[in-house]
Amino acid sequence: MYLSSLAELAFGSRLKALSDYFYTAADEVYRGCGAQIESRWFPVLRYLWENGPTTVSEVAMAIGQTHSAVSQLTDKLVRAGMVRRRRDAEDGRRSVLALTDKARDSLGALGPIWCSIRRGVASSLGAEGKALLAAMAACEKALQERPLAAAVMVEHAALVAAPLEIVPYEPALREHFYRLNSQWLERDFKLEDIDRAMLSDPERYVLQPGGAIFFARLGGELIGTCALLCESAGVYELSKMGVDETFRGLGAGRRLLDTAIGEFHRRQGEHLFLESNSKLKTALRMYEQAGFVLQPATRLGSHYERADVYMIYQPGAGAARGKKAVRKRQARATRTSQEV
Repeated sequence: MYLSSLAELAFGSRLKALSDYFYTAADEVYRGCGAQIESRWFPVLRYLWENGPTTVSEVAMAIGQTHSAVSQLTDKLVRAGMVRRRRDAEDGRRSVLALTDKARDSLGALGPIWCSIRRGVASSLGAEGKALLAAMAACEKALQERPLAAAVMVEHAALVAAPLEIVPYEPALREHFYRLNSQWLERDFKLEDIDRAMLSDPERYVLQPGGAIFFARLGGELIGTCALLCESAGVYELSKMGVDETFRGLGAGRRLLDTAIGEFHRRQGEHLFLESNSKLKTALRMYEQAGFVLQPATRLGSHYERADVYMIYQPGAGAARGKKAVRKRQARATRTSQEV
């Protein structure tokens, strides 16, 4: 199931899906048994049944819903003839909700259905159902003690203040090398056989032949990666660069690229190249700024079906382009001022 793969990020969505499932099942039971009630009415009607007339605010607090949600549900219950509003005898500014005779008659016949729902849930979910109820109670208690929004904002502040680190490969990070690369490859192209082999076993296909792998880490989260492949003595390929698309704009790609180039120089490499695709325009601009020069044809004997771009690293080429771009902007500015 897709939502389960998102873990904590989809907590609310998963609970919503479960909630909708249970509401739908309960409505099916009510209709099948001829009961004049809807499942979404249950919390308000049951609370009024057990506690007597009370205000919208008190009901909302008791069942954990917003005042607005309970007020809107009350409007539906009034139209259905199940609830009536009346002025509070002690405070005329407040209205009190009370069950109608119709509601009492309807609820008074629901004992066998509610008992069957309890038993059916227990039968369907078994031990998992009891565990879920216990976990829900624990979650509700925890959220009362530590409100979620405040906790998230604390984590966000810590994350955005954390320094971006570049760290080398270690076996515990293998799955992230696969995750970060398969994310963009499957979105823009497809995983080729050579991709699957390298991403699944980077020790064999990258490290053992003399290459290196780097990761960008922010506040403990791995958000990007790249590989420096050793093709032969002194010849290296920049490959498998990917940054989590939800963390772009933080400079992780350029930091990884600079680190890989720095490692190439540290090893006194003689030739550094990369293969890419023309649709990856943002990446190609970054490569050009770092000193990679576009070649007139694709690389002979390329391993990749998607590769239609071949670039070779020429130290100083990026700086030269930067100066040329500055001169062009200055020239345009001069012409504009003269025209004015």
